[in-house]
Amino acid sequence: MTATSTQAHATGVGDAVLENPSWSALTGAHAHLAEGDDLARRYPADVSPITGVRSWDEPGVWDAIAALVGPGGRFSAPPEGVEPPEGWTLEFRVDGVQLVETGRLDPRPDPDVVVLGADDVPDMLALVERSRPGPFEARTYLLGRYVGFRDDDGRLVAMAGERLQPAGWTEISAVTTDVAHRGRGLASRLVRDVAFHVQERGDRAFLHAAAENVGAIGVYERLGFALRRRTSFGSLVAPA
Repeated sequence: MTATSTQAHATGVGDAVLENPSWSALTGAHAHLAEGDDLARRYPADVSPITGVRSWDEPGVWDAIAALVGPGGRFSAPPEGVEPPEGWTLEFRVDGVQLVETGRLDPRPDPDVVVLGADDVPDMLALVERSRPGPFEARTYLLGRYVGFRDDDGRLVAMAGERLQPAGWTEISAVTTDVAHRGRGLASRLVRDVAFHVQERGDRAFLHAAAENVGAIGVYERLGFALRRRTSFGSLVAPA
């Protein structure tokens, strides 16, 4: 699933590449992971369910998607107003927001974070199962740098990392904290740390959130992110 634009820039802050960030990532920084062709691409299932198209107006795009996912396969829903061909089924659609960093953001490295990798996958998946931050698979860590905090017993209790990397930008994603450890500012510390390293390599930070997750959106705005656009996330099922 990936975001599809439903509204122009809300803040005047932006870059055209953020209108189609998944395609930019799948044809750029993550091209080595991508499956598909020059019209439609996706990540391997054990990396991410995110998909992308060059343009929904391209002739042949639906045939390319069908060839990529196969009968009954899933692909990201197009923006509202783009009607899928007969036989395609909208599985779900939820409202979302896209936020971008502003000058108020105060990125800083955190000396207490642990960098997470292949050996940490079981702990990462266990935390995702407990806290439900959104899609996260066994090889999602390949998309970028992931960091977290462990408690005194070594249990992973919070994490965040990098997901989409459209040209000039990096998405902060999988920001989550175990329920028993919330309210301590762990997520904010992780976001600042991830943003610091994003900026260190010359990118700018952005993120997505479900529109109904007003608590998380409020945290991001207090950290120095601003609404760029309203969007949606959804999934289509190809004809069987």
